Amino acid sequence: MANGGGGGGSGGGGGGGGSSLRMSSNIHANHLSLDASSSSSSSSSSSSSSSSSSSSSSSVHEPKMDALIIPVTMEVPCDSRGQRMWWAFLASSMVTFFGGLFIILLWRTLKYLWTVCCHCGGKTKEAQKINNGSSQADGTLKPVDEKEEAVAAEVGWMTSVKDWAGVMISAQTLTGRVLVVLVFALSIGALVIYFIDSSNPIESCQNFYKDFTLQIDMAFNVFFLLYFGLRFIAANDKLWFWLEVNSVVDFFTVPPVFVSVYLNRSWLGLRFLRALRLIQFSEILQFLNILKTSNSIKLVNLLSIFISTWLTAAGFIHLVENSGDPWENFQNNQALTYWECVYLLMVTMSTVGYGDVYAKTTLGRLFMVFFILGGLAMFASYVPEIIELIGNRKKYGGSYSAVSGRKHIVVCGHITLESVSNFLKDFLHKDRDDVNVEIVFLHNISPNLELEALFKRHFTQVEFYQGSVLNPHDLARVKIESADACLILANKYCADPDAEDASNIMRVISIKNYHPKIRIITQMLQYHNKAHLLNIPSWNWKEGDDAICLAELKLGFIAQSCLAQGLSTMLANLFSMRSFIKIEEDTWQKYYLEGVSNEMYTEYLSSAFVGLSFPTVCELCFVKLKLLMIAIEYKSANRESRSRKRILINPGNHLKIQEGTLGFFIASDAKEVKRAFFYCKACHDDITDPKRIKKCGCKRPKMSIYKRMRRACCFDCGRSERDCSCMSGRVRANMDTLERTFPLSSVSVNDCSTSFRAFEDEQPSTLSPKKKQRNGGMRNSPSSSPKLMRHDPLLIPGNDQIDNMDSNVKKYDSTGMFHWCAPKEIEKVILTRSEAAMTVLSGHVVVCIFGDVSSALIGLRNLVMPLRASNFHYHELKHIVFVGSIEYLKREWETLHNFPKVSILPGTPLSRADLRAVNINLCDMCVILSANQNNIDDTSLQDKECILASLNIKSMQFDDSIGVLQANSQGFTPPGMDRSSPDNSPVHGMLRQPSITTGVNIPIITELVNDTNVQFLDQDDDDDPDTELYLTQPFACGTAFAVSVLDSLMSATYFNDNILTLIRTLVTGGATPELEALIAEENALRGGYSTPQTLANRDRCRVAQLALLDGPFADLGDGGCYGDLFCKALKTYNMLCFGIYRLRDAHLSTPSQCTKRYVITNPPYEFELVPTDLIFCLMQFDHNAGQSRASLSHSSHSSQSSSKKSSSVHSIPSTANRQNRPKSRESRDKQKYVQEERL
Repeated sequence: MANGGGGGGSGGGGGGGGSSLRMSSNIHANHLSLDASSSSSSSSSSSSSSSSSSSSSSSVHEPKMDALIIPVTMEVPCDSRGQRMWWAFLASSMVTFFGGLFIILLWRTLKYLWTVCCHCGGKTKEAQKINNGSSQADGTLKPVDEKEEAVAAEVGWMTSVKDWAGVMISAQTLTGRVLVVLVFALSIGALVIYFIDSSNPIESCQNFYKDFTLQIDMAFNVFFLLYFGLRFIAANDKLWFWLEVNSVVDFFTVPPVFVSVYLNRSWLGLRFLRALRLIQFSEILQFLNILKTSNSIKLVNLLSIFISTWLTAAGFIHLVENSGDPWENFQNNQALTYWECVYLLMVTMSTVGYGDVYAKTTLGRLFMVFFILGGLAMFASYVPEIIELIGNRKKYGGSYSAVSGRKHIVVCGHITLESVSNFLKDFLHKDRDDVNVEIVFLHNISPNLELEALFKRHFTQVEFYQGSVLNPHDLARVKIESADACLILANKYCADPDAEDASNIMRVISIKNYHPKIRIITQMLQYHNKAHLLNIPSWNWKEGDDAICLAELKLGFIAQSCLAQGLSTMLANLFSMRSFIKIEEDTWQKYYLEGVSNEMYTEYLSSAFVGLSFPTVCELCFVKLKLLMIAIEYKSANRESRSRKRILINPGNHLKIQEGTLGFFIASDAKEVKRAFFYCKACHDDITDPKRIKKCGCKRPKMSIYKRMRRACCFDCGRSERDCSCMSGRVRANMDTLERTFPLSSVSVNDCSTSFRAFEDEQPSTLSPKKKQRNGGMRNSPSSSPKLMRHDPLLIPGNDQIDNMDSNVKKYDSTGMFHWCAPKEIEKVILTRSEAAMTVLSGHVVVCIFGDVSSALIGLRNLVMPLRASNFHYHELKHIVFVGSIEYLKREWETLHNFPKVSILPGTPLSRADLRAVNINLCDMCVILSANQNNIDDTSLQDKECILASLNIKSMQFDDSIGVLQANSQGFTPPGMDRSSPDNSPVHGMLRQPSITTGVNIPIITELVNDTNVQFLDQDDDDDPDTELYLTQPFACGTAFAVSVLDSLMSATYFNDNILTLIRTLVTGGATPELEALIAEENALRGGYSTPQTLANRDRCRVAQLALLDGPFADLGDGGCYGDLFCKALKTYNMLCFGIYRLRDAHLSTPSQCTKRYVITNPPYEFELVPTDLIFCLMQFDHNAGQSRASLSHSSHSSQSSSKKSSSVHSIPSTANRQNRPKSRESRDKQKYVQEERL
């Protein structure tokens, strides 16, 4: 080989060896593949060993082989001369582009000339046509019409094709979207094929039938050609279409593929232009509904333009650097991979320029000069904007991933540090059972650092997402369709409550529109806005939807404090989760905090309680289980009743426990309430430690109806079951009828014989009215049982109610839940200061209200309605006097004009003259409210008016000359329990308090907005400003109330929606969903005639305070046990005691002059009582309490022209009258109501 090589080099004809070496050197100079070099080497070795004839043949072809720069294989029929054919590929693209452009321009030119020529001869032809039409008959015009129709048909056909092509390529239809996405996907596929082929030489011989990538690329380009035709047909302006970027890409990528098939050659060429298709990436994502926000669209646009420009420029550098300059005969090329060119373009755009890779060709350097100008500008503008968009991306913009086996709730609305911390503190309280619920907060504003830290502390159960519930996309992100509930928080401190309620209503509408079945619990500020929720079709309170109206509950709590001072504090502590704080010192805080640890729970009662009366079960739970049961969920037997399940609070001994009855308990832990469910008489009857009462394995045997009734009769008659003759043969024969009439779950064991007698009596005839009256009158007697069992105590009224029905007078509203009177003009109830001074109001309620014509309405109706509940007799209603701006009260009067015993004194609560005119020292309660609290930005000044009014009243001094006229101001004597009652009951209330000579002793309750302002109410307390509200002395004493305590109702309602119903029943006086629907229609109570059904609604318990200073409970008041008092009151009078209102310094050995009291909730059985205690109790409605005064009270109640000075109004008596005043309470009341009627 060496010799041959030398010969070839010297002589030039040594033929084979020399030519082979020259080929190898040429291939190496042009950086061709290694396979080509190896093939050249093999051909060299074969040539050196061949004969002289083959050498001469090689020498003949030697001059032509000097120009060969591509690999040659014997299988590919390539050009034997080895010439480059890149110009053929490029020419195909250029001819296509410029040829088409020339045709379009030529067509436009000819069309323009034709239009000009036609325009010149158009007038002549038109004139000739008109003349021909006028001179010839109508039939001669038919050929012209036929031509016009032909033209119209032709235009219509072209238009149809054009429209069809436009539909095919547009993204407005499914076919168009699929086609657009497919074209983009195939373009990316063609670009990937280019990336693969870029590792091969720029130009090489390829067999189409054996090259798989070339076949795929050919298929792609055929599809692109068809799509190009559709686009061309659909284009309105063909010239602009021809110059579009996508058209240029097709010109330089599609024709070369067909040329490569024809020539069996492959030229990498300008196929890199397919990277320009990436510019449409954002459009494709929008077609697929992946990109929906402007920021995401903008971000993808910037990235796609940047990357496509980058890849396209790298492809051009790769082409020219690997090919070389044409004028240098392609000798100055260099071997660069495509990805090295990508790297080169990036360092060039960023102006870094490391110098490790650079362009050597003149074309490459010239391109880099111009690219630096545009690339640097693009890099400097696009990259910062891309980084900014990525940096501004929502930190909390992800989606919630539901955890299997774990529920989640969505909390939205007013999300702040205060509202979230209060909610989480109550929702995740340790006293609840294991809360396996994840809380997802959704708000359109990202949390601040403090709120973010709060979320991180609860990261295992709390997640936050930024978004709005008004956006369905955000609702989908938080998986609202699988959420257990959605809670909406309201801004209690907003300046415009109606606007805040409107926002929350819109949130409810949006959520219900997205998922109608979701349970929603929302806070509302104004009572009248609750009516708008009823307009939402999918809103259903029966399915768990609830609206917690803060104004309704706040004013309801305050109203109940007017009836039993301190009740607002006790109820607020019951539905709030408080941890037990143990104090060893014998202070008032020790007993108060022991009560604060109690909460309200619900649990189903054990079957061991079935058939027992409510007082019996209540006593058993308190004594044996250490639980206080205050209410049950009663299932009405009347199928026609609108709501078969109702919550009955202390219903009395006539109601028996049914199977599966839900009980409402006051306890310190949810685990304690389980005792009521696990209790078994057979297993737990002899257990003294309630902690040992746990689930047992025994099952209660089922007895037939005959056996249960038989055993019940034996209990009643005292005989053995075998000898009992209570059940007559006729009753046995009608056993099936009895079973249908009296379900087993509602039959009392003790009163079963009564049921049989009632059944037997009902067969021949009904009871006579006299017998009914006798039987009904025995109901309230402690030692008697009802002679007639009421099948449904919710619907059948007492007989005294039926006797007193007056069908001609409307005394109550249409539901029978509230006292009602005909609407009165506001001028008739206005008292001037002189008129108020001429009379003496006592035992009344003074409402000091701050507000003006521009203040937001606070809804005073919610304060008046509980004080006008129908379970009070008319003479028991406390007169209500409003002191405030008449302009504000006129705006509220539309909702108050149907309530009796309401007066208005125009003035200001800061005026002592106005306060003395309404005898504030003789009132039962003074309520201080403000409608201007949310109009001040400084939170510390929001309560300034209420605080000033409270301090003003407390600093007042009064004369004792009229103290003899004051009524019971703190003790509440239950009807029928005073010595002068018709029944001569030995029970009466507490002694009258000493005459009030200083304002400190006036019972006051002040509404606060800011909890920290409670420190300013009492100047003699030692509360720390950072102390929580429920730990402060004013709140513990019931003299301050803040709306923030109602935040706990959100979580309490979620865990048990019956809790909200119970609280609303207690504090609103009996507001029902039916009543809310009625108010939504008319915005006022509607009067109704008394019927047995409406009068039956009066038969419900109410809250009262009993004194232990004298009466039948006096012996227990001096060192007795609270448990003994509880059992005695429950057995004797069906009164359910649930707390104590005790003097603050009662624990001290030395007497104190302080009259402040604090609340003790659910004290234990052995708790020691003191004589000055006031007992919170739930009293039964007494039908007989109003009989002796019926004529007086009803005549005064029904009088539409009653004076504005009526009710609880006493004239100032003379000295003689004062000395000879009636001793009995009954005579005093008669004198008072006679004066009312005269007025």
